[in-house]
Amino acid sequence: MTTAAPPQVNGHPRPAVLPELGDWRPIKTTGNATVWEKPAPQSDEPAAELATAVDHVALAEAEAIRQRAAADAEAARIKAEAEAAAETKTAEIKAEAEAEKQRIANERAAMKLEADKVAHAKRLADLEAQRAAAEAAAEKTRLDAAAEAQRAADRGDEQKRTEELWKWGARAIYAVGLVIAAPIQFLAFWDPKRPFLVAAPALLEGLALVLAFGAAWAVANRRDVAPYRVGIMVGALIAAGINLWHGLADPAIGVNAGVIGAIASLGGPVVLMAYEHGIAQKADGIPSRRERRAARKVAKAAADAKEKARRDKLDAELTATAAKALTEARAKEEQQRRDADRKAAHEDVWKTADAMRSARGFEFVTEHIWDEAWYRETGSKRVGITADIEARSRLAQAEMKAATECPPNDAPSQVDSQKATRPKKDSNTPDGRRFNGGIPPLRTPGDTAPYHPVTKVLAAEEQRQSATANTTSEETR
Repeated sequence: MTTAAPPQVNGHPRPAVLPELGDWRPIKTTGNATVWEKPAPQSDEPAAELATAVDHVALAEAEAIRQRAAADAEAARIKAEAEAAAETKTAEIKAEAEAEKQRIANERAAMKLEADKVAHAKRLADLEAQRAAAEAAAEKTRLDAAAEAQRAADRGDEQKRTEELWKWGARAIYAVGLVIAAPIQFLAFWDPKRPFLVAAPALLEGLALVLAFGAAWAVANRRDVAPYRVGIMVGALIAAGINLWHGLADPAIGVNAGVIGAIASLGGPVVLMAYEHGIAQKADGIPSRRERRAARKVAKAAADAKEKARRDKLDAELTATAAKALTEARAKEEQQRRDADRKAAHEDVWKTADAMRSARGFEFVTEHIWDEAWYRETGSKRVGITADIEARSRLAQAEMKAATECPPNDAPSQVDSQKATRPKKDSNTPDGRRFNGGIPPLRTPGDTAPYHPVTKVLAAEEQRQSATANTTSEETR
């Protein structure tokens, strides 16, 4: 390493070139070592003048200055290297911290991503379950609707089938009755002298038949069916009476034939009228006896449910009223007990609270009024705490703190990394310190900030420079 020489020496300009003191030449060689000898001056001037021309003090000072400059440059270099190392270390620590922070952030992001994936998978599973449940419900609804439609169709087919059976059965009964009653009436009305009476049976039996046709027309056109039914019964009764009378009066016909004819004359129209009556009720939407009975059961069940709900509501209201009354009574008793206790134990605070209650128009002293009255009288915002209680509490806390923070056997804690351990004093020796109760200050490891690495380097360099300066000054003297 090269350093520049100072421009001045002892306040005088430094010569551009050092004085030449002559050539050096070897005089002898011993092994690998060569001994150099300075030749005698070749100048004509005396040796004393040459000796006096050299300023050894200036040379020593210049050398000291050069060494000091070199030392300063070396110290600056060491300091710069230390600072660079510290900066590099700091940058590495910062980079490590940033890397750790980034790693933690990446881990958190990965964890969040995993959690999001799990939540998404769970949501997809829930949606799939909901979709499957919806599809199952829709399929069940469709199947139920199909089953209900099938039942309705079967019921409709059954109704049609039974209606057809009923219609043709009624007509068949009417035809059979007509076949039985008509010959009897023909025999009864047959008279060779009056052959026109042979049309009387057609009139009597046809009257009921035509009126039955009229009743069917009335049902189809939503007309009144009662007149037709009355006519049917009148015609049937007349025909039945004639058959019965002829059977009794004419031995050729006989009583049995007369009775059978009367039944036939009545049975056919009655059955046909019953059929038309059912058709009329169905067309008019009149419920049957079974439907009316089922409707009465449903209405009775609804009325019973409504009555039960009314009774339950009334019972709930009565229970709530009783519970509220009981709660109010207990609250009133508790308030009276609290007021009596406060009045007996804290008379001054009670007077203030009662005055505030009266001024504000309240029925009793509320908790808010009591808190404010306590603060007005004692100055404490915490109810139940007075100045005496607070003072005793703080004194007890101070005593407890002194007892718990005092080291065992009154031995002071030392930090080995900062100062050496001193010999322990005798327990009977007075401490000599004031205002601390004789308790040494407690120290814990790490309560002093650690030294910076650059500080150690600078301290070593300062010691080296001090030693160099002392050596130079001794040489100069």
